[in-house]
Amino acid sequence: MSRTCRLNCIIPPHLLHKLLESEDSEVRQAALDTLLATSRLRGERAVRASFAGAAAPGNGRRTIFDCRKGRFLPFAVLAQSEEGPASADESVKRAFDGLGTTRDFYGEVFQRHSLDGRGMRLDGYVHFDANYNNAFWDGRQMVFGDGDGRIFTDFTRSIDVIAHELTHGVTEFTARLAYHNQPGALNESISDVFGTLVKQWSLKQSAETADWLIGAEVFTPSIDADALRSLKAPGQAYDNALLGKDPQPDHMSGFLNLPDTERGDNGGVHLNSGIPNKAFYLTAMRIGGFAWEAPGLIWYESLKASSIETTFQDFADTTYQKAEELYRAGSAEQLAVLAAWQEVGIQISGVPAGVARARSLAAARNGGVGREDGLTALAQQIGALTAQVSGLAKDVTALKEK
Repeated sequence: MSRTCRLNCIIPPHLLHKLLESEDSEVRQAALDTLLATSRLRGERAVRASFAGAAAPGNGRRTIFDCRKGRFLPFAVLAQSEEGPASADESVKRAFDGLGTTRDFYGEVFQRHSLDGRGMRLDGYVHFDANYNNAFWDGRQMVFGDGDGRIFTDFTRSIDVIAHELTHGVTEFTARLAYHNQPGALNESISDVFGTLVKQWSLKQSAETADWLIGAEVFTPSIDADALRSLKAPGQAYDNALLGKDPQPDHMSGFLNLPDTERGDNGGVHLNSGIPNKAFYLTAMRIGGFAWEAPGLIWYESLKASSIETTFQDFADTTYQKAEELYRAGSAEQLAVLAAWQEVGIQISGVPAGVARARSLAAARNGGVGREDGLTALAQQIGALTAQVSGLAKDVTALKEK
């Protein structure tokens, strides 16, 4: 599917299909309508509205349109632009501010000029359809539903949801990760990672004080759920009779092999993303401080170095290499990356398991966070390799004696 036809939705299909089993007819109908509307959109080419008063392309300029509960984007009306007055509509204002916060995050933290790195304009559409339980990026613009008011609320309420969707745009203009199987799960994980980093950056939260939740604001107060997903604890974001239990794995041993179909979530892209999500969380916690600094930079540079079919293993290896390039071999940052991927069941290529274990133990002794001296780390690596060589020499000697 071409980039302009791809819909990256924040609500995964398994949640909407679960709502189809509800005993509440209104909940079932809203879920069905959302699935049908999303399916129709996937079958159409995305068309951007054209208005004489809209902001010109470039400089990351924001324009928000009001769909007035319609489904056809060209019929939306201009609601707020960079030059015009602020809207009285709270959804419009939240969307406008959310697009700006995400743009400013990429500009100030990574010196990236809008999503494409060249000042791409940012268009947002609010009040899409009636009771639409989703928000999505379609390759050109950001679209928000108001929710059904029973399960989901207005999707503009969550800054990490806005940043998550816009980050799909960044991925399209860098690695262009295919939206299926492991590359697709990595695609979703990248959006979760930078979605939560935008929220943490805007609130000036450290890794230790952040909640690491995605979409905590999209559920109505009547729903017993923390959020859509948790990077800190994949598989524990919700657990109730209506939605079931969060099915995200946090380790490769729980990897879900699902059909590469729309019903199968394109091979489980919203589910298996829990594994690299947990790896980033563990990396950030081991390094400590602000997660958008060293951990975020390592992930951002690794995204730029990735390609369309990059797997979890590929990305893990790249983060390890980038940590070395950015902070030197054996640095606390590189040790944090190594230990984090190992903890989710992915061994960095070319690093002996014994060395990885020794480094992980060293990080654990250091409290899991902080900066370990590079010479100490190197000495540990040499010691571990020496022990392995010594063990092999003894085995060879024993064989010769026999």
